Amino acid sequence: MSTIDDGADAAELPWERFWQLIDLLGGEAAGTSCAGFASGCERLGAALAAGSVTEIVGFGERLAEALYRLDREEYGTQRCPDPDEPDGEPLPLTDDGFLYARAAAVAAGRAGYESVLADPDRFAPYAAQWGEELLYVHEEAYEEVTGEEWDIDTRYDFESCANREGWPSLAH
Repeated sequence: MSTIDDGADAAELPWERFWQLIDLLGGEAAGTSCAGFASGCERLGAALAAGSVTEIVGFGERLAEALYRLDREEYGTQRCPDPDEPDGEPLPLTDDGFLYARAAAVAAGRAGYESVLADPDRFAPYAAQWGEELLYVHEEAYEEVTGEEWDIDTRYDFESCANREGWPSLAH
């Protein structure tokens, strides 16, 4: 899989701007420091809320696309350490765990994300991280700015196993 080009399309948010916003997270998701990731999500939410509704929606579109690109069998079948038995047998990722691990890979920033796209073996450390909070930052900013709940379907479905091309062994 190739790296992401910086052109804007229907999402109306250039990739470069998306990654600038992601950089507000500080480069990692909730692993050892949930508080640091929560602070980063607050910074990101404030930046989105200070921008336009178009930028918030564009961020949501880009986030969905980034997550969708990682929704592939070679990532989703990886295993993560058992938090109750760190020296024991690794566990398979649940659908939610896989989604949150993909969000953690996005939260790592452009370089980390693109290294995972280039080499699925680099995804393994994210399996033990929790990027769930990133999934809601743009929705909360949208609600703050518009006074309405986020009710927008993104072009890409980022739920686990939604990328049919990425899961050839599943009968869809």
